[in-house]
Amino acid sequence: MTTDSQRFMTRITLPDLAATGRLGARIAAGLRKGDAVALEGDLGAGKTTLARAILKALAVEESVPSPTFTLVQTYETAKFPVRHYDLYRIEHPREIDELGLDEALDEGAALIEWPEHAGDRLPEDCLHVLLTTIDPHSRRADISGPARWALPDLSRDL
Repeated sequence: MTTDSQRFMTRITLPDLAATGRLGARIAAGLRKGDAVALEGDLGAGKTTLARAILKALAVEESVPSPTFTLVQTYETAKFPVRHYDLYRIEHPREIDELGLDEALDEGAALIEWPEHAGDRLPEDCLHVLLTTIDPHSRRADISGPARWALPDLSRDL
């Protein structure tokens, strides 16, 4: 793990779905109102799986579909509302304004798949999780963001 006064970076191996669930629970535990979590990676890398794990840890019991066609789904949690975005079909960053990202962060938190489509619309203090497929069952998570996320609980092996 690399940490300075402003940012941190770590790499975690996720050997199975259970490890992805544990990472999701750790992210959920640190999630605050105004937080954005950028979930990056190729198709099939596990972005939606991690989003589901975060929402499950926040006690969301309803089904969590990929918002590929709806673009955004809102979930009520005991902490605050969490909006789950899928920006895959966004063609220009200005379209983000119509999806209410600023309002989502004012009211709660946001999980954002395909954040590279957002251009400069993401907050500077966004937590980034880049998922890379290692094999059919395991992933690597490269995590970076504000130093407050550099908790030993988040960066230790899963």
